[in-house]
Amino acid sequence: MKIQLSEHFTYSKLLRFTMPTIAMMIFTSIYGVVDGIFVSNFVGKTSFAAVNLIMPFLMILGTIGFMLGTGGSAIVSKTLGEGNLNKANSYFSMIVYLALICGIILSILGWIFIRPAAILLGADKSMLSDCILYGKIILIILPAFILQNIFQSFLVTAEKPHIGLALTLTAGITNMILDFIFVAVFKWGIAGAAIATGISQIVGGIIPFVYFLRKNTSTLRLRKTRFKAGIILKTCANGSSEMLSNISMSLVSMLYNFQLMKLAGENGIAAYGVIMYINFIFTGVFFGYAIGSAPIIGYNYGAANHSELKNMFKKSLCGLAVASVILTSLSIALSLPLSKIFVGYDNELLMLTCRGFRIYSLSFLIMGFNIFSSSFFTALNNGAISAAISFLRTLVFQIFPVLLLPLALGTDGIWLAIVVAELLALAVTIIFFIKKKNVYHYI
Repeated sequence: MKIQLSEHFTYSKLLRFTMPTIAMMIFTSIYGVVDGIFVSNFVGKTSFAAVNLIMPFLMILGTIGFMLGTGGSAIVSKTLGEGNLNKANSYFSMIVYLALICGIILSILGWIFIRPAAILLGADKSMLSDCILYGKIILIILPAFILQNIFQSFLVTAEKPHIGLALTLTAGITNMILDFIFVAVFKWGIAGAAIATGISQIVGGIIPFVYFLRKNTSTLRLRKTRFKAGIILKTCANGSSEMLSNISMSLVSMLYNFQLMKLAGENGIAAYGVIMYINFIFTGVFFGYAIGSAPIIGYNYGAANHSELKNMFKKSLCGLAVASVILTSLSIALSLPLSKIFVGYDNELLMLTCRGFRIYSLSFLIMGFNIFSSSFFTALNNGAISAAISFLRTLVFQIFPVLLLPLALGTDGIWLAIVVAELLALAVTIIFFIKKKNVYHYI
């Protein structure tokens, strides 16, 4: 039975509505992890380190998709809540076309700067060629990757989260099968992993584009539209927190890699890469819920339904508290077997990875609340607060811990930096929740 944004959400209904998006984010993370597994086990830890070294640069270019997707869906869902379907479709079309244009431009710029970027990130002679090869292949498909990120948000807004899940499953299975064929069977090495990822992104980005271009059963459809500077600026402002979050995470990853190269060499970068891959799976629950619940919040904000906003706020915090405890316990318990999947062939690297992930896992107790709070304020069309939380959490609060803690704790200090950053961000989140409660009436 179809669940509409205008309904009252019980715990059961909220879980059913957001579960496809949660599953979509988890599976997206899993098929990203498969790339790492194949590269590490079939190509080697040097190539695996090369992928992790260039990945922050590629992710920075792709962040515009997160910004336009989350910021745009907040505006479109609010417009739907106000009862203006034609205007909502006009805004939706404009944002999608803008994303496609930006993707093409960024793809060209990425090709031009990929080599100096790899050198700047610290790639030595053994890693440089792999960084450039992997990066150039991924950059060819960048427009599709940006569209994929946009439609993850808009399929929920269109009340079609199950289609988003189906597309993610299809893209993920495509990636896994092609990874096996290209890397394990054909021995194409790092190029095979990049091609497999690129094809899967085409599946995830182009199919929903065609779906919305044709007549469909959702509330949204692509059509002719005019670009409106005011709406574009508002979209960017609303989604700036997600863009800042992803850029900040990429910049911090560069800093982590720099510190780990000094303390543990190539093994440190490989260990961090494994931890990030596994981390994406666990945090996929938090990001999936944030993306899945945002259109509900945005719709009720546009409809001025304060009672439902209060209902969503209370149920979200309670659900996140339970999920945080479960995920932290699971991550600690599974740290060894999950690390073995990637680096079981190297005992020293395995022990470094396992210990690092157990320390890093403590951040899951706090992280979900901070991720939700940023998405919550984006849905309320308050991009400034959302951006502040994301910027502080993913960049400012991580810089000093990752620079200072290793002086006293060595490598353990690097893994602990994320825990300190999330604690500081939680304090800021609580302050914003209290200060804005009478403005948006969610308490």
